[in-house]
Amino acid sequence: MTVLLEGAVLKSKEALHETLACALHLPPWYGGNLDALFDCLTDLSQETTLHLRHPEVLEQNLGPYVQRLIQMLQQAQRESKYFQLVLSSN
Repeated sequence: MTVLLEGAVLKSKEALHETLACALHLPPWYGGNLDALFDCLTDLSQETTLHLRHPEVLEQNLGPYVQRLIQMLQQAQRESKYFQLVLSSN
């Protein structure tokens, strides 16, 4: 599965987590925070690529939260054989 997350259109943490929950088909217990997202990503059982476009715009919208998000996504990528992160500015 490949998921495209368009950072330029996300204006809040809530919108970010709602979009991720829907796009990644996260379970009902997903808590809408970075710890819960990490748990879900490291528990994947199928290959999943998250393509995050315009992370710099997302950071303008959400501030330092985006750096924590990216660090967590990179850690999930290291710990899960099924999760891959792609960052792009175009």
